[in-house]
Amino acid sequence: MPDVTSQPKTRIERDSLGTLEVPADAYYGVQTARAVVNFPISGERLHVEMVRAVARIKIAAARANMDVGALDRKKGEAIVQAAEEVLAGKHDRDFVVDAYQAGAGTSFHMNVNEVIANRACELLGGKRGDQALVSPNDHVNMAQSTNDVIPTAMRLASHVLIEPVLEEMKALARSLGGRAQAVSHVLKSGRTHLQDAVPITLGQEFSGYESCVLGWADSLSRSREGLLALGLGGNAVGTGINAHPEYRARAVKHLAQITGIPFTPARNLFEAMQSMAPFVRVSSDLRGFALDLNRIANDLRLLASGPTTGLFEILLPAVQPGSSIMPGKVNPVMLEMTNMVCCQVIGYDTTVAYASQAGQLELNVMMPVIAHDLTKGLAILAPALRVLREKCIDGITANEEVCRRYFERSTALATALNPYIGYLAAAEIAKESVKTGKTVVELVRAKKLLTEEQIKKVFSPEGMTNPGGG
Repeated sequence: MPDVTSQPKTRIERDSLGTLEVPADAYYGVQTARAVVNFPISGERLHVEMVRAVARIKIAAARANMDVGALDRKKGEAIVQAAEEVLAGKHDRDFVVDAYQAGAGTSFHMNVNEVIANRACELLGGKRGDQALVSPNDHVNMAQSTNDVIPTAMRLASHVLIEPVLEEMKALARSLGGRAQAVSHVLKSGRTHLQDAVPITLGQEFSGYESCVLGWADSLSRSREGLLALGLGGNAVGTGINAHPEYRARAVKHLAQITGIPFTPARNLFEAMQSMAPFVRVSSDLRGFALDLNRIANDLRLLASGPTTGLFEILLPAVQPGSSIMPGKVNPVMLEMTNMVCCQVIGYDTTVAYASQAGQLELNVMMPVIAHDLTKGLAILAPALRVLREKCIDGITANEEVCRRYFERSTALATALNPYIGYLAAAEIAKESVKTGKTVVELVRAKKLLTEEQIKKVFSPEGMTNPGGG
């Protein structure tokens, strides 16, 4: 048997600062090893879609460089094969750089470059660390820079992660619309300022939620289109230094073919590097949606409050016991989870906003934290929306008896009397209802303010919840 104890545990690699030991079984190299030492910050990594995005960019770049004759085809094909392995998740354990790292994402970028280069070396019959065979800088990174690769990767990763969010937003809207139809006949008291207001149907209330979610889905879809213009080919500052004149167009075309996403070259490469506006727009839409979703979740918690001391107008599916001490208690846990996710997404947007204005001149060096927080927000929203829909919204039912009781006893019913007896006289009826405990309809009937036919028409669900009233 071979003596495994004699196997070297490290190898020596060299970069521009000198030599450093690297774990022998690692595909990453010396620059990544330095970053691991330099940034022991959070233990968090950039989202795996960022790794996948950079791998796709490396494939597109290698093919473009081979097209123009700048990259040896044998090396280029090895780079492509190694990058495809990264796409397949075969080397995930080698992406070890902390999310909070060198500005612009250079450490993360070199981590990907080194993994691909070392694996390409093996594919060509060499050993990991043989930069003379395949260099992470000269070959994998040919005609590229962190400054055009990372913002391109951010666009690609965000575009990919937005898709499931949009799907779940639309599914949530359909679920809310289904609930709106199911309870369209349930008349209840509206509330403004948390005080009794004119009646509304529960279906109308839910239709407002449906429309709100659809509106944000439409807005996010439009913002996603702003991610399609790429600064790839701009290299260090947007001038395209060290790149073949045809490289830019070819690289973007290859990336569009690889991803199936209609990417195009940015109109201005300098702006594409300097400005984080596309990510701000997406993040802002996520924040706006989170604010409204938080409001909707709070409304549903309020409508379900009780069962004996709250509104209790709707019933939520019970998914787990609600208390470690109070027997029989059931809490609106799916809505509470939604509230927390919304708060987190809003917090992520605050970071994106601050980081976006922190760029100077030709580059925004805060890109790693923008990438981290934007992708994290997208990544937690999609599953949160799914379980909210499946475990809560789809199972909501109306407590029709309670809704009807609140409606009948609401003093706001007096509003319907305005066209018949005027605002001041109707206000007196409302006050008398509060004082005596008699309903508005009972007082109207007792005082003979309306005929029975008028009462039936004015205080019908149709008369109370549609334009024109009775």
